[in-house]
Amino acid sequence: MSIEYFLNSLYLIKPEIAVTIFLVLIVLLDLFFSKKNHLLPFFAFLGLLITGYFVIEQFDIKGLAFVTNDSRAMVTVDSFAAFFKTIVVITSLYFVLLTVNSKEMDETHDRRGEYYTLMMGMVLGMFFMISGSDLILLYLSVELVSLSSYVMAGFAKTSERSSEASLKYLIYGALSSGLMLFGISLVYGLTASTNLYELNALIVVSQANSFVLMFALLLIFAGIGYKISAVPFHFWTPDVYEGAPTPVTAYLSVASKAAGFALLIRFIKVSFVFDKDTLGFWSSNPVFNWQDFLIVISVATMTLGNFAALWQKNVKRMLAYSSIAHAGYLLTGLAVLSDTGLIAILVYFAIYLMMNIGAFLIVILIKNKTGSEELDNYDGLGFSMPFLGVSFTIFLISLTGLPPTAGFIGKLYLFMALVDAKMIVLAVIALLNSVVSLYYYIRILKHMFLAKPKENSPKEELSLQQILIVLSLVIPVIFFGLYFSPIVELAKNSILMLGF
Repeated sequence: MSIEYFLNSLYLIKPEIAVTIFLVLIVLLDLFFSKKNHLLPFFAFLGLLITGYFVIEQFDIKGLAFVTNDSRAMVTVDSFAAFFKTIVVITSLYFVLLTVNSKEMDETHDRRGEYYTLMMGMVLGMFFMISGSDLILLYLSVELVSLSSYVMAGFAKTSERSSEASLKYLIYGALSSGLMLFGISLVYGLTASTNLYELNALIVVSQANSFVLMFALLLIFAGIGYKISAVPFHFWTPDVYEGAPTPVTAYLSVASKAAGFALLIRFIKVSFVFDKDTLGFWSSNPVFNWQDFLIVISVATMTLGNFAALWQKNVKRMLAYSSIAHAGYLLTGLAVLSDTGLIAILVYFAIYLMMNIGAFLIVILIKNKTGSEELDNYDGLGFSMPFLGVSFTIFLISLTGLPPTAGFIGKLYLFMALVDAKMIVLAVIALLNSVVSLYYYIRILKHMFLAKPKENSPKEELSLQQILIVLSLVIPVIFFGLYFSPIVELAKNSILMLGF
């Protein structure tokens, strides 16, 4: 690799370099100015804003970074990656705001340096998960994200629930990581390559053993499925989401899931799709039937997530199963194997960010007052906390997928993609699952607005900052439910450069 190519590669990974620089600076500031560690959230926020600026620049860039002498690229920079990196950056910005406004994190103030260093480490890992075009780099990126998130899940050291969540996360993560690495080794043994762009041709040319290849791909999917909480790799999700600090739970439910889906989409699109017709439907290598496999996984994921949520009495645990169900909806879009399905996924993710982060923000603000996440303690809060009650109602209606909220648009585009592909049965199953989800979301509203308020119900005392943060999520959820063209156009433009 010449110096010119190396410098060009550095130019293409400016967001990752910015994250790395601020990660190091946070460590140094915490080390040498520990008495001023209350400034670290602002510094992390600034670092994310600068990173976001570099990410936005990449919407018009298409290139390969760190190309070796045999033309193998390690990193792909395109508008598809920029879209998901933007999701990660925005989620990270809200993560900082959620942490600052959570009383649950008060006891960790003396460890702010470690906390925001781990966050930046996760951002760096997720960026490479989104842009990586080599299985080894992708595996290392997944490990970087996982190791950081294990620690963050157990960051509230005085909480037994948090420690338990971290341990369970580590055990399940180690298992899925080992399976993924074994799958990668089998693929390398069959094709002598780990580069996504080479695998497409090599898998066919090498006449690889179909059974071994299918087994290897299932193992690789185990590692990716664990990140997106797809059944049957979801077991860690309810316990970790319930036990981890709520800001961390919100972060994992959106940013980590987005990076996992970006990885899965690029893996399938680049390694197995060789053409598409005039309607945008993909033609894939017949070595593995991705469509049938994804249909089965998506149905199992959305069904288990929704039905398990029906019985939950803890709001965070209920939202955890809800997050599993939403992963199932997103997988239906990928199962279509078309540009329309991919656009639906991107639209859904942009909206899912707003409504899911918003729901967890309300849970944090209510816990600040009640000290509990149990559903029974939400009785009558719609009257004692009207602003939070109405805001929570909007987010839950959007998560259900009802108009006039943005969640309806996300579901609408998924159903349009399914109907366009004549996958009517899958569309009906997804629709019925949405009806089931309405029940457990309504349960929360029933407790808030129809149950008798408890004695000494806490009053709604919010700072201006907290009100503005809530409004910054409520307003887009309503606005994009009525005027959604900008998100749709951005999604359409973002998939144009995926693959070469």
